[in-house]
Amino acid sequence: MWDEKETDRKLCIICSKGTLDMAYPGLVLANAALMEGIDVTIFFTFWGLDMITKREMSNLKFTPIGNPHKMNFGNRTIGIPNAVAGFPGMTNMATSMIKKEMDKLEFPEIPEFLEMITDAGGKLYACRLSTDMFQLHEEDLYEGVEGIVGATDFMELSEDAQIIFI
Repeated sequence: MWDEKETDRKLCIICSKGTLDMAYPGLVLANAALMEGIDVTIFFTFWGLDMITKREMSNLKFTPIGNPHKMNFGNRTIGIPNAVAGFPGMTNMATSMIKKEMDKLEFPEIPEFLEMITDAGGKLYACRLSTDMFQLHEEDLYEGVEGIVGATDFMELSEDAQIIFI
């Protein structure tokens, strides 16, 4: 249960995936932790950078390939076999279906979710190695990103924190 008292707990979330279904778990956990008064740092690495890259963050997709679970939509349950999931248009169709369900639940879009997190005191950092590899610069990233840091800097940022890798 949330109360307004401060806590000395720290949570660091490493976001390494840039698909729609892999973006939300880290953002939801960060938001929940902030509501509990927990200090939150999110480190975006490899394809997780798509979550904070201006040109990508509003266009994340859900790919049904490798996601064997069934999706419930109203009175229908849809399972998309991998053999069909790779057909042209399947990623866009699956993304559209997921977004419609998220809209019904009033889930914020990625940029709005990031703004909620930073407004609540969450800290966002991009991985130096990954930004170098993808030739990204600070001006390419969401304005709320506090900086581009290396692995040793992340070790300092995450000292005494619970770490979750997504």
